[in-house]
Amino acid sequence: MASVEKLPMLAEGYEKLTAELKALREERPRIVDAIEEARAHGDLSENAEYHAAKERQGQVEATIADLEDRVSRAQIIDPATLSGDKIIFGATVTLLDDDDKPVKYQIVGPYEADAKKGMISYNSPLGKALIGRKVEEEIEVTVPSGDKFYLVKKIEFI
Repeated sequence: MASVEKLPMLAEGYEKLTAELKALREERPRIVDAIEEARAHGDLSENAEYHAAKERQGQVEATIADLEDRVSRAQIIDPATLSGDKIIFGATVTLLDDDDKPVKYQIVGPYEADAKKGMISYNSPLGKALIGRKVEEEIEVTVPSGDKFYLVKKIEFI
């Protein structure tokens, strides 16, 4: 039997996943009702409402299966319980970019990543380059816009 790969995530990411799963499970009966109502209209071959409801049902069931898989493999990590001098999952890192401008990122799971909010995946090019680094280490990372250089200034577990 193959081992199941754990998905590290923060508590907020886990709560977001479970809330989305709950909402989709609550949508199930409404979809079934829509299918039944559309079925009552007769000829299913030319019934757009029926086909739309069936398509939505397929999308919802696939998403529910995906979310249930992620929730079952979730490994919730609280950064406040972590420590050390190396960058690991959950760490909040302050970097200096090429222009000595500080940028701050938290290393999170792939489903929680949102660069606009300063949350990058440990699987992203920058995330991979940061894992295991220490303060004052220089990092070079190739991103779609070209090569970027950073200097690690601070590692926090908050």
